[in-house]
Amino acid sequence: MANAQTFHSICRWTFNAGKGGFVPANIRPAWAADRFGTVEFIYLVKEKIAPRLPDTITLGVELHYDNEINEQNAEAVAKALAETGLHLAMITPGAHIHFGYGGICSLDPKERAAAEELGRRTVELAYGPLRKAWHPDSDKAPTLVIWNGSFGYDLATVGVRQMYRNLKESLARLCQLEQEKGGLMYIGIEPKPNEGHPAMLLPTVASALLIWRQLADEFGIDRSKKGVNMEIGHSEMIGLDAVYDVVEQLEERAMVHFHLNSQGYNDGIILGGPGRYDIDHGTRVNGMNIALAGLLEQDGYNRWLGHDMQPRPYDNEEQAIDRVVRSILSWEACRRAAQQLDVSELLALLARRETARAEDLMRAALVEAQRQFDALYEPTVSA
Repeated sequence: MANAQTFHSICRWTFNAGKGGFVPANIRPAWAADRFGTVEFIYLVKEKIAPRLPDTITLGVELHYDNEINEQNAEAVAKALAETGLHLAMITPGAHIHFGYGGICSLDPKERAAAEELGRRTVELAYGPLRKAWHPDSDKAPTLVIWNGSFGYDLATVGVRQMYRNLKESLARLCQLEQEKGGLMYIGIEPKPNEGHPAMLLPTVASALLIWRQLADEFGIDRSKKGVNMEIGHSEMIGLDAVYDVVEQLEERAMVHFHLNSQGYNDGIILGGPGRYDIDHGTRVNGMNIALAGLLEQDGYNRWLGHDMQPRPYDNEEQAIDRVVRSILSWEACRRAAQQLDVSELLALLARRETARAEDLMRAALVEAQRQFDALYEPTVSA
């Protein structure tokens, strides 16, 4: 139903002063690292974003260990989450910050050991001081996301197979550790075709699904609560079909978290897409997102929907906050339009090969989604 509770999570790393390089590094000075930490981020979400959302939305946050959350600030972060009513939706070891030679799949044994230790501490922190910040419903327990930003290489050698074997062994050990701690978290692999290496292990949803089957067969890892944190934009970056990628996950019962941000090329307005760098636009009102929302509604998925996005390099703080609000409300608008779509009629038209009329139905749903967005967004402008 349109008024059912949904669960959206907001990423700490969205709130930065600027990226630097070819774009300004200080366009949002109030969010400079020396004055704006994770605790401040949590209160900003509560004070500036939550009031602009319908009360049918529960909010969580997503954090990297150890640059955004660590042993020094964990208690303060947990306290802030408790005071604001927000929850820990996702935590991930920020291995890409520390390791440039493969991380847990590295052929350098010292780097691999250090990367495994980073993962171990991430799990221990989640079950330690952050445990009180979990949602009380066990079905909404946080996801431990393994992102492959360090799982890469730039030399074509037979060593790639050993890297893959290292990766499997390290992932198995991490899963075993989490099971010993309680086995309550969900664990998701986030595929990415590039960044930060020319070639990556686990570049696609299919490769993530495959390695979970191998971990089950070779190491006895229980596949329940294991799966994929797909990001729409990562599928778009190499020209894959995000709708089909979601279908694969749902068929495997492997969607544990979902990053909704896009490269933007699918709406015909914002530029981006295959062959472009990771732009990280927020969710947009478009036909693809109506299809994705419909698939999730049919499947009954009701876990966290993450907004792993970046402000534009010309946004000030107010504009950046507004983009997060727009991203959340855009998904809600697409979800509501998907609920109103006559799926029986759509399938009947497709069965009769009347694809032009099926397109008309989807275009009408898109118009409805924009109407829903306007109704959700306009009252928030003065909030």
